Amino acid sequence: MTNNDIVDVEPRQGDSPSARASDTLKTWGWISYILHLIVAVAAVVPGAQVSIALLIIALVMDLVKQDDARGTWQESHFRWRIRSVLWAGLWYLLTLPLFFLLYLPGAIAWAVISIWFLYRIVLGMVRMNAERPVGG
Repeated sequence: MTNNDIVDVEPRQGDSPSARASDTLKTWGWISYILHLIVAVAAVVPGAQVSIALLIIALVMDLVKQDDARGTWQESHFRWRIRSVLWAGLWYLLTLPLFFLLYLPGAIAWAVISIWFLYRIVLGMVRMNAERPVGG
């Protein structure tokens, strides 16, 4: 380095601690959304089987990181993913007897739940990409 070189010591906008934390949360969010998407697509595509472990991993990630997102636009995404999994799980459990007793109505119910879940994940991903909150 010579005496004529200028050293930029001003922090850039993207280098602030809050910007780095936001980027980290966004990365966690994308990983979670991708895991959810894999499970959601597999639930809709006949014959595609994916381990429920992916969904559990994503849910645990969201539960662990949810507090870090409190007060940011990303908070709604963590809440959205957690609620999506819990509601879908509840509806799958409630319709499970129907699935075994009367196969066709149960299969239709599960298909509707799976499509609803896929819709919520895709909507969340679109909003996350736009850096906007999701749902309510």
